[in-house]
Amino acid sequence: MNDLNSFSGIIRRCVDDYHMIEAGDAIAVGVSGGKDSLVLLRALKHLQSYYPVPFHLEAVTIDLGFEGMDFTPVAEMCRNIDVPYTLIHSDIKEIVFDVRQEDNPCSLCAKMRRGALNDVLNQRGLNKLALGHHFDDAIETFLMSLLFEGRLSCFKPVTHMTRANIWQIRPMVYAGEGTITNLADSLQLPIVENPCPMDKESKRHEIKVLIRELSARYPDLKSKVFGAMQRLPLDGWGVEKGRNGR
Repeated sequence: MNDLNSFSGIIRRCVDDYHMIEAGDAIAVGVSGGKDSLVLLRALKHLQSYYPVPFHLEAVTIDLGFEGMDFTPVAEMCRNIDVPYTLIHSDIKEIVFDVRQEDNPCSLCAKMRRGALNDVLNQRGLNKLALGHHFDDAIETFLMSLLFEGRLSCFKPVTHMTRANIWQIRPMVYAGEGTITNLADSLQLPIVENPCPMDKESKRHEIKVLIRELSARYPDLKSKVFGAMQRLPLDGWGVEKGRNGR
């Protein structure tokens, strides 16, 4: 529990810096079954127990349709921690890989998955979607935009989806991937392995390898990139004067 206490403190600092949670919010964690979303769910549940304003918490999974993905242990974990869980089966895998045979399947898959999540939130009266993007994801996305698109861009810690009228929040952008992995191991979370054929073939994986190689030579590379994103500040990444980003 000490590890979870410490980690939820990181989450709270991020939530406070970017004003992610307000009294009465009904928040859904988008649970893919991977370590990031499961750690986020456990951390937000812990935060809920002592956060100064009340908020409701649920978990939602969009089953993409890949064979062999069993979310039964995730449902059991949610019952054990008293979090309502919704599992929606979809044909996203079939559409993206079999019907459309997309050259860039990750983009369409993400768009369809996000649309399905928004539909569930609207049906259940939830106003915020918490996503498991973390510190390393932010740096990778920033560098992907710079190197592949020639622009300075990244997802925002807080984003309003106007059409769906849902706020997306990313409470783990101060948490490094290594810390998340260690916590997932210590909590023995029921991780559902992702059989997607693009898992190790995407541009993101290419950038992840590049960052690993550069960090061996420049150990503070990631912290400097993240700090630069906040100091610019990149759109949506500025924090109030007197607050620390990491």
